Amino acid sequence: MKYLVIDDSKLARLSLIKSLKANVGEAEIFQATNGAEAVDLVINEKPDIAFLDLTMPVMDGYEALPLMINNHPKIKVVVVSADIQERAKNKVINLGAQLHIQKPINIEKMKDILDII
Repeated sequence: MKYLVIDDSKLARLSLIKSLKANVGEAEIFQATNGAEAVDLVINEKPDIAFLDLTMPVMDGYEALPLMINNHPKIKVVVVSADIQERAKNKVINLGAQLHIQKPINIEKMKDILDII
């Protein structure tokens, strides 16, 4: 399995990666700091699961999500955001995300996510 973690915050990326590794062990995990980098990694690496923040510079998660799915239709995208408004959740689900989860993600929450998707 290949994973992609997309967040402009290095701390948020490292925290999510720590929770991911606690559940899956050693795996291929790629990192992107914005949506444009994420789309490039999706095209080149074809990750199975992506964890996507919404608010980022260059290209935000709302813009990146459909491009990621168009370039790799089998990717499963979990939006991980501090924005938990119903409007944001509905928008990302309609754009093709499997889940919309509130930050931060701990080890237990990651296990639940991986069990669902």
